[in-house]
Amino acid sequence: MADTPPDHLCNDPRSPHYNADVLARGIGIRFKGAERTDVEEYSVSEGWVRVALGKKVDRRGRPLTIKLSGPVEPYFLTSGDEAGAEAEAETGAETGDDAGETADKAD
Repeated sequence: MADTPPDHLCNDPRSPHYNADVLARGIGIRFKGAERTDVEEYSVSEGWVRVALGKKVDRRGRPLTIKLSGPVEPYFLTSGDEAGAEAEAETGAETGDDAGETADKAD
C-alpha cells in the first residue's frame, strides 16, 4: 500500500470513491491548517471537504453535508506495517476468545 493517502476518498460505501482498506488504516484530515474529525469526503486536487451539518438528515436518514473549499492535507494515522500487525493481532484475539467461550459453554 502506498504511503500517500488517495486524492479523493469518501466514507460512504455507495460512493465510487469509497475504499475500505484505506479507511481501516485510518485517515486524518488537516483542512486550512486545523485538524477536522467530521469529514465525510475530501478531494485534494479540487481543494474541498464535505462535512455533516450537525445532526440534520435527509429523508433517507443520511446526514446533510456542506462542501467547504480550501487546502486539504490528508495523512495516515498509522503506518502500513502497524496496520497489518494490528489486523493480524485482532484476528488472533478473536479466535482465542471464541475458543474460550465454546469451552465455557461445554462445561
